[in-house]
Amino acid sequence: MSEAKPFCISKKEVWEAYKRVKENKGAAGVDDQSIEDFEKRLKKNLYKIWNRMSSGSYFPPPVRTVKIPKKNGGERKLGIPTVADRIAQQVVKARLEPEVEPLFHADSYGYRPRKSALDAVGQARERCWRYDWVLDLDIKGFFDNLSQGLLLRAVKKHAPEQWIVLYIERWLKAPMQEEDGRLVPREKGTPQGGVASPLLANLFLHYGLDRWLAAHYPQVPFERYADDIIAHCRTEREAQEMRKAIAERLQTCGLELHPEKTKIVYCKDDFRKGKYPNEKFDFLGYTFQPRRSKNRKGKFFINFSPAVSNKAAKTIRDTFRSWNLPNRSDKAIEDLSRMFNPIIRGWLQYYGRYYRSALYPTMRELDRDLVLWAKRKYKKLRHHHRRATHWIARISRRAPALFAHWQMGVRRGSMMGAV
Repeated sequence: MSEAKPFCISKKEVWEAYKRVKENKGAAGVDDQSIEDFEKRLKKNLYKIWNRMSSGSYFPPPVRTVKIPKKNGGERKLGIPTVADRIAQQVVKARLEPEVEPLFHADSYGYRPRKSALDAVGQARERCWRYDWVLDLDIKGFFDNLSQGLLLRAVKKHAPEQWIVLYIERWLKAPMQEEDGRLVPREKGTPQGGVASPLLANLFLHYGLDRWLAAHYPQVPFERYADDIIAHCRTEREAQEMRKAIAERLQTCGLELHPEKTKIVYCKDDFRKGKYPNEKFDFLGYTFQPRRSKNRKGKFFINFSPAVSNKAAKTIRDTFRSWNLPNRSDKAIEDLSRMFNPIIRGWLQYYGRYYRSALYPTMRELDRDLVLWAKRKYKKLRHHHRRATHWIARISRRAPALFAHWQMGVRRGSMMGAV
């Protein structure tokens, strides 16, 4: 360590950070520099990041604001750092994460090694069978409103090196550049879209909520994925008390619960009688609600369980439409499979984990598009919808690996028959 380079950061750390950023892809920041552009002078650009970070002279550029539509209306602001800034953030994240990760609560699932959203959904499913009530929490504008002062206190407590605190503080203070070029200073929040933001959000809510719940309400289990949180209660009264207590706790941390979106839900099934205003909730792309299920003896019963949500199914259908399959008659069916099957497989792996049959109606829409594609592709099928339908059905039986939803088991024939 020299006076010119007071911070001990190795060139290898910067190289590893670059590889992670490249792997995650992502859009260009305020400098309009893509990863491909960055790589044109890769050695020089990485050296510049290392040199500035080691000497303490690294200052992040503004974060580019991108507005994306929310599923329930309105807009969410994403903050897109430059490629160089994402690499610098990854260097810091790689140093801080091993320090804080072992402290985090077992039921915090978001953006953590060896934990996934499906783990959270599975745990919630089991607990909904054991607990009659769910408190579905919605923190109003969490990423935009979290207290930077409280967050920095937590960072200082765990950062192994002073430069980690220095750079995190600079990132938190970096202004946002709006789409019209205007610079907006930031005094609270951390931009959604930053490499370090998910880790910082977890650290904030570890102290703001997880540890507090575990200490004061150990009888109330919960699942949290970033700021998406549900808690399980035995009675309606307990759920009401928890709503009040959590609202007060978050207020001390500078946050508030959304009054309309936070709700108490009754996990209704065959054994839980009565009628309540809320008997379903959405969590991580799944809707939990009473559903007709079959037990091992073939007998039907009502079970409170998750399946793909209407919002997620609509997003999938919108994606089908954006592919414009009927107008791709220049492509062979194998080409379409190469282009789109990895995406379909990903949906089935995620949304098909629980109550897979709820996906069938959505996947039938894809088969309808493939029928329209076949009618445009082949003259002999152009005016024969039924014949085109049977042709696609035959392909699905002969080569089920072409499209992942063709391998959904015994229902494949009936799915195609319903096209």
